[in-house]
Amino acid sequence: MAFIDYYSILGVSKTAGSDDIKKAYRKLARKYHPDINPNDEEAKRKFQQINEANEVLSDPEKRKKYDEYGENWKHAEEFEKSRQQQSQNGGFTDFGGGTYRFDGGDESEFSDFFESLFGGRRASSKRADGYRGRDYTSELHLSLRKASETHKRTLTFAGKSLRMTIPAGVANGQVIKLSGQGAPGKNGGPNGDLYLTFVIEDDDAFKRVDDDLYTTAALNLYTAVLGGEETIDTFTGKVKLKIAAGTQNGTKVRLKGKGFPVYKQDGKYGDLIITYAVEIPTNLSTEQKELFEKLAKS
Repeated sequence: MAFIDYYSILGVSKTAGSDDIKKAYRKLARKYHPDINPNDEEAKRKFQQINEANEVLSDPEKRKKYDEYGENWKHAEEFEKSRQQQSQNGGFTDFGGGTYRFDGGDESEFSDFFESLFGGRRASSKRADGYRGRDYTSELHLSLRKASETHKRTLTFAGKSLRMTIPAGVANGQVIKLSGQGAPGKNGGPNGDLYLTFVIEDDDAFKRVDDDLYTTAALNLYTAVLGGEETIDTFTGKVKLKIAAGTQNGTKVRLKGKGFPVYKQDGKYGDLIITYAVEIPTNLSTEQKELFEKLAKS
C-alpha cells in the first residue's frame, strides 16, 4: 500500500499549526474545485486527496494517530492491542488472520491487517479477489443561515436514505467524506466513499468571508449628525448600538463574536463587520429646505 503524505498534499510542514493547515486547505480547495475544473479527472483526484488530508490533519486526535501510524491511522487502536498481545505472548501476536513473530524468528501466515500496514510476503487471495466500489460525488445546497446551524439532514442518494448531522460553520466548496457510502464493493471488497460538496447560497443581507460576516446598516442623516441609537440585525438576533455624533458615511464597526460559527469549534465565532450607509433625505418640505440653507450659510 503506497504511503500518502498528507502534509505534502497540503504543502505544509509537520509542525504546521491548525491555522496554517486551514489556510492551505482553502487555497488548494478553491484551485482544484470541480466547479472550476469541469471534466478534469486529475483535478478531481487532487480535490479528493486535499479533502482527505484536511479531514485528518485538522482533527488533533486523527492527526496524532496519523503522525504515528501514517496512512493506517484508523487501525491505531487495533495495532496497540496487538502490541500488548505480542508482549504477553512472548514475541508472538495474533492479528486475526495468522501469526507473526517479532523477534526475528520465522513467520507463518500474515494477517490481512498486518499486510495492509507493513506489506506481507504474499498477498491475501481474499483481498486480491475483491474490488473496491467506486466513489460517489454529490452536492448539498444550504442557505447561509442554515449553514450557521448544527442540524440533521436526510439525503436520498443512489436509491438509499442517509441521515447525517451537519456541523455549524461548513464553508462553500467544503467537501466531507462519508466512508462506505459509495458504490458497493465486488466479490467481498469494501464499498466506495461518498464525497459531499457543500454549496452555500448567497444571503441578501450578509456576506461571509472566512468566519466573519459583513453587512450594511442604513443610518438616517439626523442620527449620523447628532448621534443616537440604532437597532441592528445579526444572525443571532437584534442588537442596539450607540451611534457617535458626526458618524461618516462608510464608517465600519466590528462586533466581536457576532459573526459565523467556527467549524467544529463549539462556542467560537467570527466577527460581524457593519458598514453604515448614511441616507440623504429626499422630498424635503419648503421649511426643511430653508433650514438646510441656513445651515449651509452658517
